[in-house]
Amino acid sequence: MSVSHEALENKLAAARTRLILDKPFLGALVLRLPMQAAEPEWCPTSATDARKFYYNPDYVDALNLNQLQFVLAHEALHCALSHFARRGHRNKMRWDMACDHAVNPLLLKEGFVPPPGVWVEEGYLGMTAEEIYPTIDENNNDEPMDGHLYDNSDGDSPPPPSKLPPQEDKGGQGNNKETQDSGSGQSSSDSEQGGHDPEASQPPPLNHEEREQLSIQWQQRLAGAAQQAKQAGKMGEDMARLVDHLLQPQLPWRMLLARYMSLSAHDDYSYMRPSRREGDAIMPSLRSQQMNMVVALDVSGSVSDAEMSQCIAEVNAIKGQTRAQVTLLSCDSKITDEPLRFEAWEPCESPKALQGGGGTSFIPVFDWVAAQDTAPDVVLYFTDAIGKFPKHAPHYPVVWLVKGRGQVPWGQRIQLN
Repeated sequence: MSVSHEALENKLAAARTRLILDKPFLGALVLRLPMQAAEPEWCPTSATDARKFYYNPDYVDALNLNQLQFVLAHEALHCALSHFARRGHRNKMRWDMACDHAVNPLLLKEGFVPPPGVWVEEGYLGMTAEEIYPTIDENNNDEPMDGHLYDNSDGDSPPPPSKLPPQEDKGGQGNNKETQDSGSGQSSSDSEQGGHDPEASQPPPLNHEEREQLSIQWQQRLAGAAQQAKQAGKMGEDMARLVDHLLQPQLPWRMLLARYMSLSAHDDYSYMRPSRREGDAIMPSLRSQQMNMVVALDVSGSVSDAEMSQCIAEVNAIKGQTRAQVTLLSCDSKITDEPLRFEAWEPCESPKALQGGGGTSFIPVFDWVAAQDTAPDVVLYFTDAIGKFPKHAPHYPVVWLVKGRGQVPWGQRIQLN
């Protein structure tokens, strides 16, 4: 005997209420998705088109309350992170999997219980869908846990007017009202005009204009929900870090590296009183001091010679602007070559033959630095971040330029993908 619609509504409302109380950030986002029962033929589990949360009644009935919270938060995060507007020309199936891998480890870290059959790759924690996408094999046959209805394999083609979903024709005003009241914090039950309607047919994908508009709306909702949760002291560190990353201007790794190096430079204005011969006025003067930088290359085989040469070329372009002296080290499980030093006016060059290929340990580089007379202003390490780290962070800044999904225990991580 199938469960009644009223019982499912009560179950969904209970899961949503618990989210609002325990996880106000995610609860506020879930409130922005009106809930709609869907035809089982096209919705075997759950789905979203960035406007509504669609669910298979039998699927929801089979989940316990903790698992249902996972599903609700999963769909809301797809929308809040604007996954529907970020695919570009990437393969849809791989992109959909990357989006799931970006969301699920966060939810697991927050204490949610995934539904049966959903495997969570914890190694992807903290990575964006764009960073995860290159790590997914092209022949991977896995499928996402839900339906991503905002997109199709053809990309940006807008849906024909004759195929607009029924809820757009008869409930459009309600949707517009929900959009206009997006900052009011109203309960989504006010917007669920079609709560007792028959199970919905599959809506078409979003066109370009719809994606742009919804992306702006969801970014506003994301910022508002994060602010409220932080004020309540109920915002997890990983979730807060992800939100801060998404709300900041997105920059390529080269620009991030250049910005970090510029901030580390020793250029500053001095207001030291001049000698009496120069007069009584104190005018600011720019004082510069040479920067000392160590660049370490992981030559264990995880990063290709071409990629390291590209990175060194980037450092070379930046060092002239920051007046940096560079010491170049190559290391796998030990330092493999003599250190190469380049003054601020000398161009950096890769070693003619990068020896290595053994295991990976990052400890020898930091042991070498500790043995020097003065500490560097920054250590820049090119690696896949899979290896043995020192137990404690050094007292100087460390920037990891990481290829792949490896995580670092300390320091500034910049993704190379």
